[in-house]
Amino acid sequence: MSRSKRVTISDIAREAGVSPGAVSFALNGRPGVSEQTRERILAIAEQHSWQPSSTARALVGAKAGVIGLAVNRPARTLGTEAFFTELIAGVQSSLATRRIGLQIVVVPTIDEEIATYRRWSSANQVDGVIVLDPRDDDPRLAALRDLRLPAVVIGSGMPADGADDDTAVIWLDDDEAAHTVFDYLAGLGHTRVVYVSGPAEFQHTRIRAAVLAGQESRGVDGETIATDFSPAQASAAARRLLSRAERPTAIVFDNDVMCIAGLRVAQEMGVAVPGDLSLASFDDSVVTGLVHPSITSLTRDTFELGVRSADLLLERFDSADAARNRPGPRPTLTVRESTARPRPPAR
Repeated sequence: MSRSKRVTISDIAREAGVSPGAVSFALNGRPGVSEQTRERILAIAEQHSWQPSSTARALVGAKAGVIGLAVNRPARTLGTEAFFTELIAGVQSSLATRRIGLQIVVVPTIDEEIATYRRWSSANQVDGVIVLDPRDDDPRLAALRDLRLPAVVIGSGMPADGADDDTAVIWLDDDEAAHTVFDYLAGLGHTRVVYVSGPAEFQHTRIRAAVLAGQESRGVDGETIATDFSPAQASAAARRLLSRAERPTAIVFDNDVMCIAGLRVAQEMGVAVPGDLSLASFDDSVVTGLVHPSITSLTRDTFELGVRSADLLLERFDSADAARNRPGPRPTLTVRESTARPRPPAR
């Protein structure tokens, strides 16, 4: 078979000695061919790097065999966040069992994210999507419902009972997670605590900020400062906070890279951690245990989070009666060297 032209289903059928219909059944995972024939067809398709035509898929309504993930984050921050590496690895490990691919794009705005979903849907390029960082009254969910594009959202909210769309949720209890961190700091005796968060419109930011505000009943003066998740903005926030006449006794960052940036600022300014300042992170990674002092972090199995997200989406492809939501891995607090009781005020 010539490799100079696009390999078609007819070409594969001819080489396998079967009908084009049998090839279509095999490539789309449909019944109608024996397992031995299916394996032979798949091997030939893989040998010739066969890819389906997006136009043909759109015309016949065939499965694309691809899941989409549009990430609305600053592109330069993604390479530094272990969260995304582990999440994507977990998603891929689940999809690989069904020979399904993952298409990832980085988008600058929520409008561009919605536009990406529309392009994917119109060309039948993906069978469903995984959605990150949900917001209140999230316009992406309405768009996905209009497109009838199946989705799994990773976040704090759960779908309403009886909702007639294809959205499911891997549910993360951000209220419990926030209490785990802020209650611990309050228990150590910290009374001036700042949460350096990601964008204010994210649900998890709002929930964590509300938990911190509720610590007032325990004598904690809490404050939230929103950033774009970048180390640069985290560093700038830390410099402002540590330049105050009355500095916070503890700062909690939304992710590990932001927290390490804050640690560097504290060291630069001669603020001892944890003697003068406790630091903690809502994300954990290998690096948080390697820096000095090592960083107290909320530890969650992010690889497993990716697996559960992809598994739930695949289950919804197979059955309309599949679960609408599933809990994500429950986090635990890993206490390290960066947190301690605050020093008593000088007399």
